[in-house]
Amino acid sequence: DQLWGWGSLNNVYFDSTKIDVQNHAIGGRSSRTFITEGRWEAILETLKKGDYVIIQFGHNDGSPLDDTARARGSIKGIGTESKHIYNPVRKVNETVYTFGHYMRKYIKDAKAKGAIPIVCSPVPRNNFKNGKVLRGEKDYGLWARQVAEETGACFIDLNTLIADAYDDMGAEQVNDFFPKDHTHPNKEGSQLNAAKVIEGVKNLQS
Repeated sequence: DQLWGWGSLNNVYFDSTKIDVQNHAIGGRSSRTFITEGRWEAILETLKKGDYVIIQFGHNDGSPLDDTARARGSIKGIGTESKHIYNPVRKVNETVYTFGHYMRKYIKDAKAKGAIPIVCSPVPRNNFKNGKVLRGEKDYGLWARQVAEETGACFIDLNTLIADAYDDMGAEQVNDFFPKDHTHPNKEGSQLNAAKVIEGVKNLQS
């Protein structure tokens, strides 16, 4: 059963003759490694005034800073602290910053191009406790909101929108969305997520 991200599925909601929807998301990246791999720089090269940029990170930011597998984590929170590390994957010395630092960079860079940044809190994982799905209002969901408010970026609380839907559906039905693990949904799960992104976009306009 193939796993999907919502970014692959939200183009059906737009008129492609008027809006060019591009999905540059790639699995396994954090707010840090999407920058250090040059992926954000490539987007900035084509970003134009009036473009909208949906920015969502968090799931992979909780990983270790300097493990030999991926070295992709960021420092927790939105503060100004940093840590000098040796990156065993890229084989370079690197200064690692907070999740908030990297998110602020995305927003600032997008605004500098005249684009409109929209920050999304991360989608919830399939973690139920006492019949309710665990939410991100104490960590990455909270930090995404705080950075958006601090920088004046648009914000979609996708974590809450999807968690509310999961609570209504119940754990048994939500399990069908997660055939592999508690993090990666199948196509049906990502279709729900994509619909919630569009709901969030529409709420920004109202």
